[in-house]
Amino acid sequence: MSGFAWTGGEIHADVVLGTGALALVYALAWARGARGRRAEAACFLGGLAVLLLALNGPLHDLSDSYLFSAHMVQHLLLTLFVAPLLLAGAPGVMLDGLLARLGRAGRAAARTATRPVPALALYTVALVGWHLPGPYGAALGTHAWHVVEHLALLATAILAWWPVLGASTLAPRLHPGAQILYLFAFGIPMTVVAAMITGAEGVLYPAYGAAPRLFGLSPLEDQRLGGLIMWVPAGLIPLIAFSIVFFRWAAAEADEEAPPLGKPLL
Repeated sequence: MSGFAWTGGEIHADVVLGTGALALVYALAWARGARGRRAEAACFLGGLAVLLLALNGPLHDLSDSYLFSAHMVQHLLLTLFVAPLLLAGAPGVMLDGLLARLGRAGRAAARTATRPVPALALYTVALVGWHLPGPYGAALGTHAWHVVEHLALLATAILAWWPVLGASTLAPRLHPGAQILYLFAFGIPMTVVAAMITGAEGVLYPAYGAAPRLFGLSPLEDQRLGGLIMWVPAGLIPLIAFSIVFFRWAAAEADEEAPPLGKPLL
C-alpha cells in the first residue's frame, strides 16, 4: 500500500466526550470529599489517558481499517490496562457512594456481579462473544456496534478485576489468598480466544482479508500475530498481578507476626 493514510490520527468526539465525562465525575466526587490517595488519582487519570490513546489516533485507524493485530492491541489496552487502572483509582468511599445510589436491588445485583464466578463468567461471555466472526464483523461494519463492543469489553473487564482491585465495603474484594487463586483463572478466557484465533487455518474476519495490506503482512499472518499479541499478555499481566498480591500479603502477614518493639521473641 502506498502512502500512510493510517497515520492521520483521527480524533473521535464520542470518546473524548465520554472520557471527559468520567474525569468530571471523578473530580466532582473528589471535591465533595470522596477522596483517596494521590496514587489512586494517578491510576484513574492514567486509565483515562490509555483509553484516549487506545480509541483515537493511529492505533484506532489501524484497528478499524487495516490490521486485526492492531485491534487486538486495542482490546488488550481496554481489558488489561484501562479497566484495572480505573478500578484501582476509585477510592472505596467513591465506590460505596456509587453503589449506595443503586438501591437495595441494585446493590444486591452489584454484589453478585462482582463475585468471582459471575464476574469471570460475564467477562468470558463478552470476550468470546465479541471475537466470534459474526459479532466482530458487525462491530467493524457499524460504528454503534463497535461502541457497544468496546463498552462491553471494558465494563466486564472492570467486573473481572473487581475481586482483586475493588475497594468497596458494600461489594468487597477477595482475601489475598483467594485473590491468588482467582488470578490463576483470570487469564484463561483470553488465552482460549487467542489460541483459537492463532490456530485458525483460514481468515476468520473477511473485512481484514479485503483490507489494504501494511508492513508486508498477509491477512492470515496478521490474524496469527493478533492471536499471539493476545496470548502473551493474557498470561503475563495476571502473573504480575499475582506476584504483587503475593508479596503484599506476605509482607502484611510478617508485620502481624512481628513482636512489638521492646518485647523479647520468646
